[in-house]
Amino acid sequence: MLKDEDRIFTNLYGMHDRTLAGARARGHWDGTAGIIAKGRDWIVNEMKSSGLRGRGGAGFPTGLKWSFMPKESDGRPSYLVVNADESEPGTCKDREIMRHDPHTLIEGCLIASFAMGAHTCYIYLRGEYIREREALQAAIDECYDAGLLGRDAAGSGWDFDLQLAHGAGAYICGEETALLESLEGKKGMPRMKPPFPAGAGLYGCPTTVNNVESIAVVPTILRRGAQWFAGFGRPNNAGTKIFAISGHVNHPCVVEEAMSISFEELIERHCGGIRGGWDNLKAVIPGGSSVPCLPAATIRDGIMDFDWLREHRSGLGTAAVIVMDQSTDVIKAIWRLAKFYKHESCGQCTPCREGTGWMMRVMERLVTGEAEIEEIDMLLDVTKQVEGHTICALGDAAAWPIQGLIRHFRDEIEDRIRHKRTGRVSAVAAE
Repeated sequence: MLKDEDRIFTNLYGMHDRTLAGARARGHWDGTAGIIAKGRDWIVNEMKSSGLRGRGGAGFPTGLKWSFMPKESDGRPSYLVVNADESEPGTCKDREIMRHDPHTLIEGCLIASFAMGAHTCYIYLRGEYIREREALQAAIDECYDAGLLGRDAAGSGWDFDLQLAHGAGAYICGEETALLESLEGKKGMPRMKPPFPAGAGLYGCPTTVNNVESIAVVPTILRRGAQWFAGFGRPNNAGTKIFAISGHVNHPCVVEEAMSISFEELIERHCGGIRGGWDNLKAVIPGGSSVPCLPAATIRDGIMDFDWLREHRSGLGTAAVIVMDQSTDVIKAIWRLAKFYKHESCGQCTPCREGTGWMMRVMERLVTGEAEIEEIDMLLDVTKQVEGHTICALGDAAAWPIQGLIRHFRDEIEDRIRHKRTGRVSAVAAE
């Protein structure tokens, strides 16, 4: 259980003043120049020691990612790009940071950019985030007026500019290299790697792309010390994490909690339990729509961190916890995700371009039961042909929910096909 004094985001619900004055009153922008004065190496090493893993979904160690940036410039500028293209279905954590606690992000951008030798940072916002952009831009303007950004930012001796870029609502631009293409004014399509962004990213220059939450926690970690942050969660799963819990709970919410909290405690403490009680729980998607679902029997004793969920063939992802009770037509729910990924595929890779549409159409027939039982294995086989055979992870994201469905709910799919044959469509599928 995370104590209030250990929360990094002190205004997640917008109940306090989100202006610079309000943020300073809550301890942000405190001694920023002093942190920067400790130097690049100290900051990067402290981030490594903290155990922070990227909060955008992949969970790559943040300090290690920063250390890939060149120590000495070869004449090219370096850039930090913040990925605020939060388009994963079920995910709404970065949105709350930008709306209500924007100064955590802005201060984090300054410190992280300095640590990577970048004088310029771009925050790439999701196209649908209109009000969030306004709130963030107002906060950036305040910081320029107060001398916290611009020349000699925050009195640190480091010149730093921060700019917002607004996307047009494409899910694929959440993939870091597609985001860079979009920022450059091109069509948002993922790049082949290598070269990795740290070698040649934005405009061919060394670039690091980090998630909003990953950057926003940086100032607090450096102020309180890496060991404080590393004290939460299990080894290799350190820190606090924002969970966005939606679906069939009594009180859906976005909440900051310690990593490795048990699923049961998370739901009971913050969401008032499962709608209709724990016996009514059917399945949970624990990390945003691109990770496989887990059935009630597995997730009930679950630990909400990267490693436990990976061991159980799912993932923490963005920690968008989608709860489904017994009233859910789980086949239809996964079909809806298949439809989403089919729509959002950029079409660059053949397995993804053709496979997402094919998977969606087979899923469509599974929903109504108008398929053959043999097609379940054929569908699983196709997910394996898509998974791991594309430039970016969208192919995996489209394949995994279907794999999770077949792994845990094959009986339900087969029953529906049999019922259809005998003329008795289940009540749920008939709606």
